[in-house]
Amino acid sequence: MYIEEISVVNYKNIKDVKVEFSPKLNCFIGNNGAGKTNMLDAVYYLSFCKSFFNSVDHLNVNHEEIFFMLSGNYKRLDSYETISCVLQKGQKKQFKRNSKVYKKLADHIGLLPLVMITPSDVNLILGGSDERRKFIDGVISQYNQNYLDDLLKYNRALLQRNNLLKQFSLERYFDVELLAIWDNQLIEYGNRIHKFREEFVKKLIPKFQHYYSFISQVNEMVGLIHQSDLYKNNFDELLKNSIAKDRAVQHTTVGIHKDDLVLNIGDYPIKKLGSQGQKKTFLAALKLAQFDFIKEISGLKPVLLLDDIFDKLDHHRVEQIIKIVSDQQFGQIFITDTNRQHLNTIIENMNTDFRIFNVNSGTVELVK
Repeated sequence: MYIEEISVVNYKNIKDVKVEFSPKLNCFIGNNGAGKTNMLDAVYYLSFCKSFFNSVDHLNVNHEEIFFMLSGNYKRLDSYETISCVLQKGQKKQFKRNSKVYKKLADHIGLLPLVMITPSDVNLILGGSDERRKFIDGVISQYNQNYLDDLLKYNRALLQRNNLLKQFSLERYFDVELLAIWDNQLIEYGNRIHKFREEFVKKLIPKFQHYYSFISQVNEMVGLIHQSDLYKNNFDELLKNSIAKDRAVQHTTVGIHKDDLVLNIGDYPIKKLGSQGQKKTFLAALKLAQFDFIKEISGLKPVLLLDDIFDKLDHHRVEQIIKIVSDQQFGQIFITDTNRQHLNTIIENMNTDFRIFNVNSGTVELVK
């Protein structure tokens, strides 16, 4: 699977660009702030119906304009797909597959699998547990539509339960039977979500450890631990035992919405002990493991977006990553860099079809 062509109009600093891509390697070079990352983000948007960097849609419209438009032509298995999105400020965005409007954006997730590695991935380490849950949910949702449906239903039930707890406090009454309506939904969807997350992390760990060892070339133990209330007790009991606390704080204090993914180097959190190089290696290994996992489950090679991946890595680790992405197991790859030397090394190692684009102030020009 790969994207053949993209049209980008008024997306961030990209005013009007139409580009044909190589099915293998595509490199964007240019100064910082030129628009290289915005081109990758446009490709990301067509897979996930949202920006990787900014979830507030109207902020992705060029500040001088009132709308943006994205359109991509894809080769997927034995068919061709045209995916397009138009968003006008103040209006609901319209997402289409082959000119047919999606009734639910969730139906699109997983059609065009994609993995993006970017410097902002450091939020997985430095940010709160919601960042790591988002990572887990984003991966599983790409290959399991039922999981995404359960997650949306769980979050709706959670919102209703929290609103009810606030209402109880405001109106000074309590109805356990009314609360049980939402408890039953949380238990049904939450137990299924927990099982999927548990299986995913278990399968991801060996792939992640393999990539970390290969990139670092040192004998460092790294690990991923899925933390969840549901390992301690069944969900029904957890909700019953937390009623007094939930009423006091007016929100639901237990459940899969409190899950976390603990990221360790040795026996300690990488957040506290890892160097910049170790953190970047950790994140690259995590995302490459994600690539393997999705490819294995879906049977499709995800598009791989590598945004400024070589920054803050020593020469040795850069060489190891170049060896990995030069492997034929990968499909279409997009790379951004300010350093042409890295790109030249990758091109030489891959010995495959490639295109290099120069990005300057929101314009994109084919160099080779």
